[in-house]
Amino acid sequence: METSWLHPREELVTTMGRIYRYGMTTTSGGNLSILDPDGSIWITPSRLDKGKLGRGDIVRVSPDGSCGQGAPPSSELPFHREIYRRRPDIKAIVHAHPGALVAFSICRLLPDLRVQGHAYEVCRRIAYAPYACPGSEELGANIADAFASGADCVMLENHGVVVGGSDLQDAFQRFETLEFVARTLAAAHRIGKVEVLDEKLLSGRPRPVLGTLESRPPTNREKELRGSLCDFVLRSYEHRLLISTAGAFSTRLEGNEFLITPHRRDRLELEASKIVRATADACEPGGKPSRASLLHARIYEKHPDVGAVILAQPHFASAYGISDAELCTKTIPESYLVLRDAPKVDFGCLVNDADRLAAEVDPQRRPVVMIRNEGALVVGKDLLDAYDRLEVLEATAEALHLSKGLGPLVPMPDAALDELRRAFGVVD
Repeated sequence: METSWLHPREELVTTMGRIYRYGMTTTSGGNLSILDPDGSIWITPSRLDKGKLGRGDIVRVSPDGSCGQGAPPSSELPFHREIYRRRPDIKAIVHAHPGALVAFSICRLLPDLRVQGHAYEVCRRIAYAPYACPGSEELGANIADAFASGADCVMLENHGVVVGGSDLQDAFQRFETLEFVARTLAAAHRIGKVEVLDEKLLSGRPRPVLGTLESRPPTNREKELRGSLCDFVLRSYEHRLLISTAGAFSTRLEGNEFLITPHRRDRLELEASKIVRATADACEPGGKPSRASLLHARIYEKHPDVGAVILAQPHFASAYGISDAELCTKTIPESYLVLRDAPKVDFGCLVNDADRLAAEVDPQRRPVVMIRNEGALVVGKDLLDAYDRLEVLEATAEALHLSKGLGPLVPMPDAALDELRRAFGVVD
């Protein structure tokens, strides 16, 4: 979302609606704020339905503490004010009680960011704040102390989480990413042993060095493909198959060119003009393609029949990617036919190891590959084909996860698998 032209009231209402819509807060829980350049704090109100906030409900608290008429500000205003005082670089705050982060909160644990490079980069340092009564000056001091230590995400004992950012979009993206990590970790702990990466692999992740393609007007086919990419990315986000800043979708264009999603652009607000035309070593003027662009390029080079590539992190499938558990696709006919074996391969840098990772994919035999501690790599003959595989992968992983509490898994027998191969012409 382009926020530079939005009034703080509109930005707060839009962001709270998004948090509520995706189940990351309740009607009465959570609060957001923005620090105005004049020292005022724009904050969500106390005791109003978070699912139906309007612009007029947002409260402006002047530097002298006055609020004017209307609903009172959130009772948590003291800690917002104190964070802004102690951390001048923070200009917006998100506080909420999403389920997975609350689970860590009530177990007195911090989510381990070393399970995934994007999360490590976005969330940065996490700290804990000791419990104090909500709305109290003591709680404000505890949280502000944690932020003053350098943390950008602060877990509250038996409460929830507070996240700060350079603006509200930055804070929201950090908050959403942290909840994704917590939810994925909670699922992973149920199915196996969690595996983390060495911090040397997580620091300073490289981006491909790209030249500039010749500028040209888009053809009608390119316009259509840009629109399709936006549609499938939005559908993926709405279905919670990826978070707002992670994941890369691409589709083949002509020759060695392809279209790919941009780096760190909000997936909910993606527009056709923001999609990037690229090759292995260049992109259109002004473009900033996904960090995974080189990997996508190598896949297109090696596999002429691949028309679309997706790298995503749906959380049930990601739980298998960050744990030692194996994802079994021999569960129902759809899972086996669409995914084949979905092997797990060792972690690799999307830039430095692009050739190795691209070689792991085979559109007939291995159309889905799980990259440890990175995500699911999916290919298809077109966007619909690849997206269908992504959905089936997450549905399969979720079913496996849910089965853990019911009894031992009983995979399809070899005879049934042989019958499927014959009936559907599956290549071994």
